[in-house]
Order: sequence, then C-alpha cells, then structure tokens
Amino acid sequence: MDINSLKKLLGSDCLITDKNKMRSYLDEPRKRFHQSALAIAIPKTVEQVQAIVKWANKNKTPLIPQGGNTGLVGGQVPALGDEIIIILKKLNKVRSNNENVNHITVEAGLTLQETHQIAEKNGRIFPLTIASQGSAQIGGILATNAGGSQVLAYGNARQLCLGLEAVLADGSIYNGLTSLKKDNTGYDLNNLIIGSEGTLAIITAATLKLFPAPTSYETALVAIESPKIAHELFLQIQKTAGNSLTAFELIPYFGLEIQLKHNMLENDPSAGFSPWYALVEISHLNQDKPNLLEGILEKSYEQKIIGGATSIAQSEIERENMWTFREQMSECQNKEGASIKHDVSVPINKVSELIEMGINAIAKIDKNIRPCPFGHMGDGNIHFNFSQPMGGNPKDFMTTAPKIHDAIYDIVIKLNGSISAEHGIGQLKKELLAKTKDKQALATMKAIKTTLDPNNILNPKKIFL
Repeated sequence: MDINSLKKLLGSDCLITDKNKMRSYLDEPRKRFHQSALAIAIPKTVEQVQAIVKWANKNKTPLIPQGGNTGLVGGQVPALGDEIIIILKKLNKVRSNNENVNHITVEAGLTLQETHQIAEKNGRIFPLTIASQGSAQIGGILATNAGGSQVLAYGNARQLCLGLEAVLADGSIYNGLTSLKKDNTGYDLNNLIIGSEGTLAIITAATLKLFPAPTSYETALVAIESPKIAHELFLQIQKTAGNSLTAFELIPYFGLEIQLKHNMLENDPSAGFSPWYALVEISHLNQDKPNLLEGILEKSYEQKIIGGATSIAQSEIERENMWTFREQMSECQNKEGASIKHDVSVPINKVSELIEMGINAIAKIDKNIRPCPFGHMGDGNIHFNFSQPMGGNPKDFMTTAPKIHDAIYDIVIKLNGSISAEHGIGQLKKELLAKTKDKQALATMKAIKTTLDPNNILNPKKIFL
C-alpha cells in the first residue's frame, strides 16, 4: 500500500505512521483488543476527511473513525491490523450558536463537556451526560447513540440530534444539517447514521437540541430495600413529578462500600446503611414547587414504600458528591480486581426480575462472586457487573466469563430485553448480535451496509461477523 500518496494529499503533519506514536490511539479503555494500524490520519477540515475517504475507497483501504477513544466495545480501534484510524479532534468548531434558538451546530471533534459549557453560556443545557464527557466527542457520541443518566427525561443521542453532516463511503458529503423538528420527507437518513458506529458514514458535524437550563435541582439518595421497591418509588415520583424527574439511578451498597474503602469519596453521601440506594433528581425551571421531591418522599415514607434513611442534598457540593458516587461506579470496581460487565436493558417493570434472576444464576456458578448491578433504573438500562471473589485470582475469575455472559444474556432475552443498551456492538458483541438479532432485521442491516459501502471500507469487522 502506497501510503506516501495519502501523505501527499494531506501533508506530513496530518499523518502518523510511526508505531510508537500510534500506540495511544490503539489502546482502548478496557484493553481487550490489540491490533496495529496502517496509519493515523488527523484531518483539519471536512475536505481532508473527504480526501482520505476517496483515497481509501479507491485503494480499498479500511478506515476507522475515532472520537475521544472512550468506547467500551472496541468499535474505535482496529480489528484487522491494516486500517487507517481517522482522528476527528481538530474538527472542533462551533458553526452556529444563536442564543435565541434551542439548537447548536458543532463539529464532530468537539467534546461533550465543551458542548455543555457553550450551551450554559446561553442559559441552556445539552442534557446528555456521561462519565467520560471530558474526552468523549460529539461524533462518537452520535455514532454510538450514547445514553447517560438523563435519558429518562430527554432521550438518548438520537433523540437529541436534529441533523447531521457526514462523509459517505465514496467521499461525497451527506448534508442533513437541519434545525427542523418536523421533516416528513422520506427515509430518515440522520437516524440511520446515528448508532451505526462508523460503518455507514463518518460524522463531521451535527445540529443538537438545547433545552432551558433548570433554575434549581432537588437531589436525594434514598435508602431502599430492593430493586422491586425502587420500581415502586420510581412510579410514585414519576406520577407526581412527570418530566421534571430527570434522573433515577439504582446503586447497590456494594458500590458505596468499595468507594468508601478506597477513599474515593470525600464524604459518605448516604444517610446510613441500606442494601440498595436510588439516586433521584428533579429539575426545576421555576420555584413554584421548590420542595416537590421532599414532599413525594415523605408521602412514600407514610405509605411504607421507603424507610427513613434518605439524604437530601442541601447544597451544590452535596449534590455533586452524590453524582460523583454514581459516576464512579464503573471505576471503583477496578479497585477490587477483575470484573465481568454487561450493558443491558429490559422493560422498566422487569428490572427487579433481571437483577434477582441474574444474582441467583451467578451464585450457582460461584457463590463468592460479588454482584454489582447499577444504572439507569428510569429507562431500564442496567450495568450488570460482577466483581471477583474477595482475595481471588483475577485470571481464574475471568475464565468464568463465558458462563456468566451466557447466564445474564439468556435472562435478558427471556425478559424481552437488549444485549446492548447504550455501549453499542463494536467488536465485543458482534457474535452475540448474530445469535440474538432477528434474522430478517440483521439481513436488512447488512443490505444497507453493502449498499452504502460496497467496498466495505468503513469500520469493517464491527457490528457484523
């Protein structure tokens, strides 16, 4: 492969071929996938992205778009070893930002955190929040249809995007940058590209929805006896608070125990021991009902849905401490050795069944395995994780992964759930997708891929076997 011809197109400062300099782009967060790459391309403009794609299509060279490299299923790193990774971090301009409208147009390389900050300057919010938002970029967030803690109220990335600009496999530009909320003119190509994990097009810009910034929050960490009780509490709060209920997160005591043990929290955010906690947040646009959550919790206590151990944030510092507790749930498990993780979803009324059945199933494999299911109770997305037995051998524990995966995914399918709620398929779950996806749906997906990318240059060996 004559990589020099590509270097002439882009300039030597936009192409990395040195193996040592490429290394940071090849290592993904969980370090599960290890392949080299032909080169790393760092375009400065959309026109350079087009030039790369045209060159790759002509030379049948595979490409991988990479944003902040925060993906957890290996979609952003090589599967073959001869790909060119396209880094989009220099496409980070704000193209349109009008304080009088509820949308913003930004390029794909802008980080989620930067997008938040720009929205906040105009008194608005872009409500998608994830733990990696300081690194995660808008292009990657849309390519993976990211979720986060406020999907309950605002929806995931797909619901938060009005329009896209993307480079197709032949190097042409798809210009779907629109701010229209209604456009009933045929197939929705924006939503086809969103969630396709870079296999159909390379996203270069997007128009995103913004919302009025809340004037205040009510945030509480509520002690609950079980996930079943959590569901009852969720229904109670949602019935009264409606769309102002913006987060409802389920967390086991095990997660608090680990974080306190390893000094990951400045203060214990809870009001005392409980086997489970619900992190609940209501967002206010005015002060009409400043103590709405407190009143609902008092009523829930009177109805004996919850006990008395509830911690209500009295300051922004206390609120931030509660959210830090939640956001550190994935990281804290690393302190306890190896862990086996699942990103799944089931209907909301089946979450308690999923957790109970899952814990019982894994106890039959090894009763010393420590379950750590947590996540977005309000939208049915649970990160069903398991930590190694106390003092156990990490390598020995990881040999049980196939049995644990089979047990959890079997339960998820029985409950009419999904084997990937918000992380995507990438390399990690493509065999599982082939086993669980409706055959006709999978065949249609493959047909779309073949039509839009006949030379299979865009992120090959991802999603599909």
